[in-house]
Amino acid sequence: MRWIMSPGLMSLVLGYALSQFYRAFLAVLSPTLHAELGAGPADLALSSGLWYIAFAAMQLPVGWALDRFGPREAVSVLLALGGAGGALVFALAQAPWHIHVAMALLGIGCAPVMMGSFFIFARTLPPASMSAAGGAVVGLGSLGNMLGAAPLVWIIDQIGWREALGGLALITLAVSLAIFAIVRNPASPAGKLPPARLRDLLAVRELRCILPLMGVTYAASACIRGLWAGPYLAEVFGASDYRIGWVTLGMGLAMVTANLSVGRVVRLIGSDKRTSVANTLLLCAVLATLWLAPGASLWLSSVLLVMVCISDSSYSLIMSHGRVYLPHHLVGRGITFMNMVSISGVGIMQFLSRPVYLQTSATHPPAQAYGYIFLFFLIPLAIGLVFYLFSPEDRHAGY
Repeated sequence: MRWIMSPGLMSLVLGYALSQFYRAFLAVLSPTLHAELGAGPADLALSSGLWYIAFAAMQLPVGWALDRFGPREAVSVLLALGGAGGALVFALAQAPWHIHVAMALLGIGCAPVMMGSFFIFARTLPPASMSAAGGAVVGLGSLGNMLGAAPLVWIIDQIGWREALGGLALITLAVSLAIFAIVRNPASPAGKLPPARLRDLLAVRELRCILPLMGVTYAASACIRGLWAGPYLAEVFGASDYRIGWVTLGMGLAMVTANLSVGRVVRLIGSDKRTSVANTLLLCAVLATLWLAPGASLWLSSVLLVMVCISDSSYSLIMSHGRVYLPHHLVGRGITFMNMVSISGVGIMQFLSRPVYLQTSATHPPAQAYGYIFLFFLIPLAIGLVFYLFSPEDRHAGY
């Protein structure tokens, strides 16, 4: 794993840590934004959904930019303009719609960061190393998710949330400049390659049973950690900002641990597919418990929320599984297309969770209303798993 410590890849990991932070920090800020800007859970669900929709909409252009220019240029430019710019808009927000704009800009800025690393891996590493490499990037980058929990609460108490976001804008700009300065683009494949066309990518038959689970596997952990965990704990159990911060910190730690361990687990189980199936079954069981007993106890719910994020490593597993079937000239567009499917699923699920919350909270007590939120994430996950069971075994299953 020494390759992950190269300066260029570490700068991309720092960028991905910022991406993880920006997709998750609303859960901790939700009480403050409600008090100062009048932004309630429904508003923040829309803001969070806009981050994912903007992120997903950029994936095909990012794939083109990776193939055309390389990760150095594609990542640094978008992170500087969208990432730093979005954080600045957030710091200056005076109304809920300003938060919507800021989150959309942040989604655009964060769109190429992880794909830059995956593009380098896909061009330079054997397929059998993809899940371990991707898991390492996601695991280390998920430290940013943890910073968006209890540490963010402490920083806001010290200097204020606007000042904290202004400082993050400067940090984001500095990371983008570091990426431009030290990342080295991988060599292009030798010889003349056929044109990279989207219809050729869609013709890859092996992806057809992989993509349904790809579209929903990340939605539960991203949406619950990024938004619903905070309001759920506050409204059902009366949890304070500090309690929410520590629970979401535990969720972030679970994401880091699961992703850093994924390479070892895959070697033990024998394939990306079988590990993904096991992960998904665990997540289904956790969501079913939260659905059936959403108000049982603060302790049980906190443990279950942490367990939701243990399944986060399914993303890199399924990405590695699908990468096996991509022709070399489709690598850039292929991995960004799979990422687009994944992130689009998160954005769509986040948008759809908003009316579910508004409808159920108007007619049911808080615990039962949030139980329906967990059921909402469970149903498509189970459907995606059924499709995935018919996908081909990854060719490097022997490891």
